[in-house]
Amino acid sequence: GVIRRNKAGFTMTERTPLLHYRLSTSSSHQRQPKKLSVFIGVVIPTLLSMFSVVVFLRIGFMVGHSGLYQAIAMLLVAYFIICMTVLSVCAISTNGALDAGGAYYMISRALGPEFGGSIGLMFFLANVCGSALFVLGLVEAIVATFGVPEDGSAVTSVYQVLPSGYWWSLLYATGISLLCLLVCLVGAHIYAKATFLIFLVVMLVLATIFISFFAVHPRTIVLPSSAAFNPTANGTGPRFPTTANFTGFKLDTLLGNLWADYTVDYTTGTTMTFATVFAVMFNGCTGIMAGSNMSGDLKNPSYAIPRGTITAVIFTFIIYNLLSVLVACSCDRVLLQRDYSFLRDINIWNPFVTIGVYSSTFSAAMSNLIGASRILYALARDDLFGKVLSPAKKTSHSGNPWASVLLSWFLVQVPGAFSGKLNTIASIVTIFFLLVYAAVDLACLALEWASAPNFRPTFRYFTWHTCALGIVGCAVMMFLINAIYASASIAFMLLLLLLIHYLSPTSSWGYISQALIFHQVRKYLLMLDVRKDHVKFWRPQVLLMVSNPRSSVGLIKFVNDIKKSGLYVLGHVQLGDLNTLPSDPLQSQYDSWLSLVDNLNIKSFVNLTLADSVRHGVQHLLFISGLGGMRPNTLVLGFYDDCLPKDKLIDPSQDYGEFGDGKVLGPQEYVAIIADAMKMLKNVVLARYFNDFDRAQVLSPPSSSPGKGAVYVDVWPVNLLRPDSSSYVDTCSLFLLQLACILNMVRAWRKATLRLFLCVEEGRSVRGSEEKLGQLLKELRIKAQVYSVPWDQQVALHWQRQGEWDYVNSFPSNATRLSNDYLSAVNKLILDPARPAPAVRFLYLPRPPADTRRYTTYLHQLDLLTQDLGPTLLIHGVTPVITTDL
Repeated sequence: GVIRRNKAGFTMTERTPLLHYRLSTSSSHQRQPKKLSVFIGVVIPTLLSMFSVVVFLRIGFMVGHSGLYQAIAMLLVAYFIICMTVLSVCAISTNGALDAGGAYYMISRALGPEFGGSIGLMFFLANVCGSALFVLGLVEAIVATFGVPEDGSAVTSVYQVLPSGYWWSLLYATGISLLCLLVCLVGAHIYAKATFLIFLVVMLVLATIFISFFAVHPRTIVLPSSAAFNPTANGTGPRFPTTANFTGFKLDTLLGNLWADYTVDYTTGTTMTFATVFAVMFNGCTGIMAGSNMSGDLKNPSYAIPRGTITAVIFTFIIYNLLSVLVACSCDRVLLQRDYSFLRDINIWNPFVTIGVYSSTFSAAMSNLIGASRILYALARDDLFGKVLSPAKKTSHSGNPWASVLLSWFLVQVPGAFSGKLNTIASIVTIFFLLVYAAVDLACLALEWASAPNFRPTFRYFTWHTCALGIVGCAVMMFLINAIYASASIAFMLLLLLLIHYLSPTSSWGYISQALIFHQVRKYLLMLDVRKDHVKFWRPQVLLMVSNPRSSVGLIKFVNDIKKSGLYVLGHVQLGDLNTLPSDPLQSQYDSWLSLVDNLNIKSFVNLTLADSVRHGVQHLLFISGLGGMRPNTLVLGFYDDCLPKDKLIDPSQDYGEFGDGKVLGPQEYVAIIADAMKMLKNVVLARYFNDFDRAQVLSPPSSSPGKGAVYVDVWPVNLLRPDSSSYVDTCSLFLLQLACILNMVRAWRKATLRLFLCVEEGRSVRGSEEKLGQLLKELRIKAQVYSVPWDQQVALHWQRQGEWDYVNSFPSNATRLSNDYLSAVNKLILDPARPAPAVRFLYLPRPPADTRRYTTYLHQLDLLTQDLGPTLLIHGVTPVITTDL
């Protein structure tokens, strides 16, 4: 965020668009144009990913346990959930140019790098594990068909050709994944051709399945043996049927399959429920992002993704429902519950279904591998994880990210070690996918709620209701599948989010949080009615005028402590006339000021103005700073003296740019600024000797110092320039007490002790004055130590000088007649070395004289009064800020 000059003489903000243009134009010469169409690039990958093996091996499982009614209900619910996400995908993908990365690109550009990076990494891992699962599933299918059974195994294959066992399975899995790697390394076009061939095979197999329901005559099918249904070793125990019937289309068969009949799953031995069947079936619906993952290889992603994805979703929904109805009408319940591969047994040519299973599984493995590589490439290109993913940025001349493909393939090998825990990994993968879908819905919801003018997707068939329903649906499904894994996945995502936030990647994508915050702040600012202000809820809202922040660090931090969650604005006036300048000189300074705010860790706004004089600039800021009910009520100025400024920002690792320095106003104008603020009913604070103020050092004094480590804040709530009027309960005095109390409420200052000094003269009731002031403090709930300070000698000096002057036509405030001797005496009274020195002093600031010719005298009196007092605030309050009411 800091503007710096590089060797070429360009600032970063000037150079970035040029670099972007050069990169985009040079890459266009190197890379071939994107050629994948809607059908090849989106429809086919999405169809094959959604079908995978569910269409061949799980349709009977679903209908057999849940019945036709509940099966159709499950499909409706599942597709309702994914359709809500599809609508969000379509909306985001048609709102501007879409680049490589699919869902990651959508989420990161909408929700920012932290959310996008964490979800993107999880989506990458989900695709990696998904690819491994499909590879291992294909291995199991091959071994089941061609494997030689291990010793003691009850499972026999049809063709005993391939040796079986754990290490053999890993070898076969590596070979299959190598084949996937070769296809993906060649590029997206070869992948598209391969998937097209597989698509033709799968469609042919589906066609034979539909034909078989009508062409194949009723037959009896031998059920596979299973330990879950075998009788006990001694031959006793319940016996289960070993055969089942394919009846063809019969009404009795349909009636027998309408209602649910949840029983034991013969492959796992566990009893099925609605939730478990739904979770298995839902795995077949989690491939909707396969086309989106190819966004970087499409001709027109914004056109292709919505049309291709919706087409694939509608087609798979129709196929699943048709198959469910056909199965329920022609296969008895025992066949559906006891033989999940029955479609092979009833097919016109049995190997067709086996070929379909192999083809769809291999395609899904390839789809997940190439999807993972594209997500990894997008993550690496965005530099969200620093140099960790730098190698994954490398691409071929045709633009294929071969390094990402290799790294993804290597990681695909890892889940092979967990081949015995496929169901566990499958649950985690499904939950990861659901978390990504929920994030896409959240991104679309945030964009819709932010009401940003630039969010105008050409796809309009969505509302915030569909986004919210998608989020709720995905969340429910996550916890329905496995509550523990769902909670762990969310925790893992939050951990990644914090990690990326800690790495603080810089991006120019824009943050949806800023748009949402703007939307909400505007709404609440309109609700903040200044007519409803009440003294009970008053808080300081400070405008601190800063000439050079390099020498004002101590004061900036101190004022941050007394704002009490109120508005805090750093104001700066630059002298100049816009008529004589080519451009606004303030625009280039804002980043430097905001970097200062970040580095000092303060909560403040920055307001800069250009004016012909400092006085006019301060007037501008007092008039226009803030918005609605959030406007400064207190002006803080540095004291006008001859103290040399000291640079407190000397840090070679930070660059805050150049700030103005040197005095640009005289004493007359300085006092006029104070008078202007009071006319505008603003409280005024003058801060002196804060050049060397260091809060950490002040609040942690060495124990050997006077006071033994105690910290004091001294308050003198009397107008010391008017010794004849020693009121402690006027508006200004109470404002002093309020600010001192606020400072004492800040955590860092909570251990400080407030000392309130009561100036008394001989002959007046000292005890009565202390009791009266103590009662006032009690009513105001302010804890302070009250000290009576006799000042007869100082007052005598004042009246002695008054007797030398004629009182005729004297200024009403006899502050104009104060002698230097009196002011020096009062200064010594405040500076009494017998008392431990305080961390800061609060003094009463009287109004400037009405006669502008007396401004210089007024400033001279303040100078003598506060000479060498250390950090001191001269405070004048103009509005009531304290109440004793509840």
